[in-house]
Amino acid sequence: MGKITVETCEIEGLKIITPTVFGDSRGYFMESYNYNDFKEAGIDHVFVQDNQSASKKGVLRGLHFQKNYPQDKLVRVIKGEVYDVAVDLREGSETFGKWHGVLLSEENKKQFFVPKGFAHGFLVLSDYAEFCYKCTDFYHPNDEGGLMWNDPDIGIEWPISEGMEIILSEKDKVHGGIKAYVEGK
Repeated sequence: MGKITVETCEIEGLKIITPTVFGDSRGYFMESYNYNDFKEAGIDHVFVQDNQSASKKGVLRGLHFQKNYPQDKLVRVIKGEVYDVAVDLREGSETFGKWHGVLLSEENKKQFFVPKGFAHGFLVLSDYAEFCYKCTDFYHPNDEGGLMWNDPDIGIEWPISEGMEIILSEKDKVHGGIKAYVEGK
């Protein structure tokens, strides 16, 4: 292996990946993804779609999940900085309803592996951010689910700075909390 380091989280399945970066006076080079290295690290998935979004400071996207076509996701930031969060929604999991957050930035070049069965979202902390992610299934527009970003029953500690305005999509403004999610199953 050697080209990446992988940290496990207190929630089983979540992994933080840090690539080896080779830099000199010209800039840097890194492998953002190498199937063999990821497989050796226990992330043996075939990614079928890459997505990218750009957002301004205060944009909060999420918490999203797919109902019938769940996706494993490998997420990273190529410009700016975000706080990325995954919430465990796996039935029977000892950590159901628990969350884990990680700071992803163009500087730290970390990636976050979020397996199927998690809700996912992020908050943009820099003035501007570009967010990229790989998925193991294709997007199905009628398969989206969501959780309220500030559900007190989940208790995510978003790093919201003083005076930061949280900007949500119309969809994300109407999601219910985890109790509504459980009742709807």
